[in-house]
Amino acid sequence: MVVPGARAQPDPESGHFDGKLFFNPGVGRIDKSFGDLWRWSREEKAVWPEWVETATGPVVWPSAGRGAAATFVNHATFVVTFGSGDSGVTALFDPVWSERCSPVSFAGPRRVHAPGVPFDSLPRIDVVMVSHNHYDHLDLATLKRLAARDAPLFLVPLGDGKLLRGAGLARVEEMDWWQRASVRGVEITFLPAQHWSARGLFDRNESLWGSWGVVARDGTAVYHAGDTGYGPHFAEIRARWRTPDLALLPIGAYAPRWFMESAHMDPAQAVQAFHDLGARRAVGMHFGTFQLTNEPREEPAALLRTLAAGLDFRVPEPGDGFHVAAERDGSAATGEVTGTLPAPRDSAP
Repeated sequence: MVVPGARAQPDPESGHFDGKLFFNPGVGRIDKSFGDLWRWSREEKAVWPEWVETATGPVVWPSAGRGAAATFVNHATFVVTFGSGDSGVTALFDPVWSERCSPVSFAGPRRVHAPGVPFDSLPRIDVVMVSHNHYDHLDLATLKRLAARDAPLFLVPLGDGKLLRGAGLARVEEMDWWQRASVRGVEITFLPAQHWSARGLFDRNESLWGSWGVVARDGTAVYHAGDTGYGPHFAEIRARWRTPDLALLPIGAYAPRWFMESAHMDPAQAVQAFHDLGARRAVGMHFGTFQLTNEPREEPAALLRTLAAGLDFRVPEPGDGFHVAAERDGSAATGEVTGTLPAPRDSAP
C-alpha cells in the first residue's frame, strides 16, 4: 500500500507543478506546438516493415529467491519478478498488448510484431506501474484485462487516477515524484523523468510523468526510465535514490532530433544515462514495436550495439529475459537464466 501520509494531490511547492499544470524543472514545457507538428508531418519517415516475425524466447525467472528477473515484452513493457515462489512479487511496467497505441482502434501506430509474452501466459501480476498517460505507455484496454484477471495494485502518476477509476479499476494509487509505496516488502519509488503528458487536445500536462525505482527485499534494485529525454534527473536519481543493479532505458523514437530531443533519448544519450545512474547493467527499450518517429526500425539497436561496446547494456528481442542480483560480499550475481512462468498464485497481492 502507499506509505501513509504521502501526498495524494499536486503540491505547488514541489518544483514541478504550477498550481494548474505540471512541468519539467529547469526546462519547463517541452510539448510541441501545432506548427511544429505540421512541420514534422511533412518530413520524410523511414519505411518500416508491416510485420516482423519474432521468436518467443524462453521466459526468465529468478532462482533461489534471490534477485530480480526482467522479461522484455515489447516497447516499454517488462514483466519483472522480485524473489520467487509465494513470497515473490511480480510487477508489470507500462503494459501494452493492444494492436495499436491510439485513442481509436482503426488508426494510429500499429504494432509490427507480436508481444514477446502472450497475455494469457502472464503469471499473476501483483502491481502495475505506469510511467505516464501517452497511449504507447498507458494502454487502457490492457489495464482493464489485468484488472479483470488479477485485480493488481495500479500505481500511476498524479492526475491519472480518474482515468483508471472511470474505466472501472478499483485498486489505483496516484503518486508524486519521490513518493514511495510498498508491496509485500518490495519498495517502489516514483522518480523524475523529462517528458510531458496528454490523452487528447486539451489536457496537456494536466497529469504527471516519471520513472520507477523498485528495490527487492534482498536489496536488488531495478530502474524503469519510462519515457524521457536526457537530463540531470539521472544523476539526481543516483544521488537521492540509489544506483540500480538493472536499468531499463529507452533508446528509440528519437528522430528528428529538433522535434524529439527534449522528450526522447537517442542511443548515445541512453549510454550517458547508464553512466549517470551508475547502473551495473542495462537493457534497451522503447524501440522496434510501434513506428512513432522517423528513424529506421533497426537503427536504434544497431547504434546501441556500437556505442555500448564493452558495457553490459543489452539490446533485447521480444521475450528475452535478464536476471540480476544485488552484490553480496563484493561479488556480483548476474546473467541470463531460463525457466518457465510459474502458475498463478491463489493469494491476492
